[in-house]
Amino acid sequence: MRVGVDLGGTKIEAVVLDGDSAVIARQRMPTPRDSYHAILDTITALIAAVEQEVGATSLPVGIGTPGSLSPRTGRLRNSNTVVMNGQPFVDDIQQRLGRQVRIANDANCLTLSEASDGAAAGCSVVFGVILGTGCGGGVVIDGKLRAGVNGIGGEWGHNPLPWPDPEDPQESPGHDCWCGRRGCMETYLSGTGLALQHRHTTGEQVAGRDVIERADAGDAAALASRERYANRLARGLSSIINLLDPDAIVLGGGLSNVDWLYARVPELWQQWVFSDVIQTRLLRARYGDSSGVRGAAWLWPKR
Repeated sequence: MRVGVDLGGTKIEAVVLDGDSAVIARQRMPTPRDSYHAILDTITALIAAVEQEVGATSLPVGIGTPGSLSPRTGRLRNSNTVVMNGQPFVDDIQQRLGRQVRIANDANCLTLSEASDGAAAGCSVVFGVILGTGCGGGVVIDGKLRAGVNGIGGEWGHNPLPWPDPEDPQESPGHDCWCGRRGCMETYLSGTGLALQHRHTTGEQVAGRDVIERADAGDAAALASRERYANRLARGLSSIINLLDPDAIVLGGGLSNVDWLYARVPELWQQWVFSDVIQTRLLRARYGDSSGVRGAAWLWPKR
């Protein structure tokens, strides 16, 4: 058995996987966004709760976090849960738990889960994407996570949107991103980004999920926003295909539930992929919202 923890922006979840990688215990608590030490307390309590549920102690623990660990300092960076940035998270949580803990970016965890026993099981090269509050990515090659020498493997959302339309003021120069740059794909392809694009076009202040619901109901403005979103997603994923040539791209996060994207985006990306044949498959995460927490547990492979 091993424990997986998903440190999300709104909730923290812990599970225990058994030897068959089935979830046999699960606990969730709200994320204390304004206190680093309260986050440590919550994670510690959740791990104790799931271990008690299965009658075990000192199980291996993997944690998926927003952001990544700096190879230079060992501290967390690039997290949109900003109280985590600059903190010695690994040292602190290991001291509290009294055991070694493995840490990976939340998008890396999703990708590892789906490449291990999810939608992309058996694929040689897998790129995973979270289309949620943020826009992360991860790479798994031959079953192994590629975090990279700088610890930023798959950090796709903070690259610029490819092939921007110079006549579109939303694309040139683009919107400010929380990372300090402009025109990052996260500002277009996250759920927050979809809502932002729709507001700039229509003046309507609605959430990304509401844009999709309106499009499904036939609203003309929402349909146009959905099509622009698909076009931008196709451009973003085309750059990944041109670079990695993955067997599969797996989508997670709230916008991964938009069925229409799985047919429309591959239609669109043909104009930007540098190949006469495109066999890369676009797949929905098999485990949905549970992929990240399962992937955290998969940081400790089955023996």
